Amino acid sequence: MAPVRAADFVKGDQPVREVVLDTETTGLSPEEGHRIIEIGCLELINHLPSGRKFHSYLNPDRDIPAEATAIHGLARKDLLGQPSFADQVAPFMSFIGDDTLIIHNASFDLGFLNAELDRLNLSLIEPDRAVDTLILARQKFPGAPASLDALCKRFSINNSMREKHGALLDADLLAQVYVELIGARQPTLGFAAESPGRPDGGQLPRRSRVPRVPREHTPSKAEVTRHKALLAKLRKPIWHS
Repeated sequence: MAPVRAADFVKGDQPVREVVLDTETTGLSPEEGHRIIEIGCLELINHLPSGRKFHSYLNPDRDIPAEATAIHGLARKDLLGQPSFADQVAPFMSFIGDDTLIIHNASFDLGFLNAELDRLNLSLIEPDRAVDTLILARQKFPGAPASLDALCKRFSINNSMREKHGALLDADLLAQVYVELIGARQPTLGFAAESPGRPDGGQLPRRSRVPRVPREHTPSKAEVTRHKALLAKLRKPIWHS
């Protein structure tokens, strides 16, 4: 996977949409029957959060091992009244659309999402749609810890509220990490392209710029004479050719 830069996503004057995605699950492997119990997504436009989000807890219709609950804090009883993945698949797929997905350890989340989609005989999500921030971090900082917590610490991102893993909270933290990884903290200048207007909707008057009078740089005859007199007092001045 080649390094990703902010410029790689510029599409002319069109805004670039990406979706930061995270899931929580009952275990580590969908092949062992584990299921998704939480999905959190947020929308980025030109690498900035737009405020649009998708979030849902899901009833996995199975037990949740204690070791998994210790990570995300969700037990089976907490999810009994929640919808199934089948109930939420339409709004979820509508939210992500065909846009690039930003995921930390993409093979894990896509593995679970595609297992759920396969159960419903629906089209799978192609792996090449995802930008894996775990890979980006390992490319940028070889040998350094690349967990989400480690990257938050590296970039001074406040993750003090992350006592447990949570899909939407982790997606929010990942969005901040992603912007740092691709060097887009001050993203596209397109947001500043339009001039601010007056409160009444009119345009503010343009300021006329007065050109600065050029300064004289050529030394005067008196300055040249004084300079020669100074050099005469120095022993082997470097200014003599």
